[in-house]
Amino acid sequence: MTILVAFVLTLMGTFSANASKKTTKAVNWQAPSEKRAYPNLTTHPHAYLAVSLKQQRVNVIDGNKKLYTMVVSSGKDNTTPKGTFAIQSERGANFYNAKLQEGANYWTSFLDHGVYLFHSVPTKADGSYNVAEAKKLGRPASHGCIRMTVADAKWINENVPTGMKVIIK
Repeated sequence: MTILVAFVLTLMGTFSANASKKTTKAVNWQAPSEKRAYPNLTTHPHAYLAVSLKQQRVNVIDGNKKLYTMVVSSGKDNTTPKGTFAIQSERGANFYNAKLQEGANYWTSFLDHGVYLFHSVPTKADGSYNVAEAKKLGRPASHGCIRMTVADAKWINENVPTGMKVIIK
């Protein structure tokens, strides 16, 4: 009985100690960030994207309601611009930057017409995903863009309208 009580108290202490810590579990960089369906933006005409650099998340917000949350990687060394922007008309299936030796799929511009993007985790010159970089989702790792899971980047690319507000802070 004493051992059982000690075990339970130890577990309780572990749980309460860990409750205040932010845990980072492995992210499936190919799948949607949430298990539920993405929101239908046609029924949320005032929705916007709120990027939290601190939490490394993009939230789809409508009014006071959080519709969906995506795990991301922003720029390391604070290279992601902060402020209020809008989704721009530039978007595409893929790109490759030979100078950086890195590309991505499903890119959508939010600043400087193709410079700052939402896009998938990085790809290599041959178009395959850079798994080592993909595993960094959830912490700053990019050159300033917002990296996302492949599925999340594809959804943004295909569903988020030009002009939608983007707030990064």
